Amino acid sequence: MRHSGDALVRPLAVAICDLDRMIVRGAAPARGPFPFGHECVAEVVEVGDEVCGFAPGDRVIVPFQISCGSCSACRRGRTGHCATVPRMSMYGLGPLSGAEWGGFLSDLVRVPYADHMLFRLPEGVDPVAVASASDNLVDAWRTVAPHLRDEPAGSVLVVGSNAAIGLYAVAIARALGATVDWVGGSDRQRGAAERLGARVLDPAFPERLGPYPITVDASNHPDGLGCAIRSTGPDGVCTSIGIYFTAQELPLLEMYSKGIHFYTGRVHARPAIPDVLDLVVAKKLRPETVTGAVVDWDDAAEAITEHSTKLVITRR
Repeated sequence: MRHSGDALVRPLAVAICDLDRMIVRGAAPARGPFPFGHECVAEVVEVGDEVCGFAPGDRVIVPFQISCGSCSACRRGRTGHCATVPRMSMYGLGPLSGAEWGGFLSDLVRVPYADHMLFRLPEGVDPVAVASASDNLVDAWRTVAPHLRDEPAGSVLVVGSNAAIGLYAVAIARALGATVDWVGGSDRQRGAAERLGARVLDPAFPERLGPYPITVDASNHPDGLGCAIRSTGPDGVCTSIGIYFTAQELPLLEMYSKGIHFYTGRVHARPAIPDVLDLVVAKKLRPETVTGAVVDWDDAAEAITEHSTKLVITRR
């Protein structure tokens, strides 16, 4: 450990994020080799002298972004832009994130600001079920949950593809009592969305649907992005979780005339973890229903290249 506020953790269950798959396919500007993996549940192995909230043996969720918890950005809940560490400091994303932080497919990982960063795994919750709480689960939560507080009877449109985040958004919206429609995606994704309680519409992206008070672009496709925006009703909210590496055209006049609120960018992960875990503990949300495969730690390299569904790698 470098500082007395650090902890060393041993990852127990590591989930493979949608962005990880893009990196493996060469579709993201991050060339290896570098330590991989940024979603995990871990066991605390050692803590520094100033760490008071955790002890060896504790099982914890580690958010994928590095944050101090005390700077002005962190105090406002904007932990993805912590002012204490270099911009974009994250685990497991190499040149995108700062190589010093390492990745969760490792024997040991250093966690700075441990009392702030770590979140204790609730008793009885399976680490495999919530391995994505570091990123994908909370990313999905922010697309629907805050907006359903303002629109409790609201309906949600998820414009999907092969991203697990879209399915998590369906599951969370249904857990919060919303009706959900799904459009686009592969046959497998459409079947999964239906099993989670969504009404499944067209396999192709239409120009518009709705209008809906809440829409989610989980398509990572220009036509899906346009469909989500145009399907958002007056004063509605559209959140895009897709990463677009090229410029996109937006229907700005329609967005302006309807007063749409459009959000994109990374989730501020740490503040949202307790809300997601509350739904899991209450048995309203079962994230494991989105998981497509669970494999042993020794089979990680082969599994990452083979599986296109949500994958969790475990030491069990």
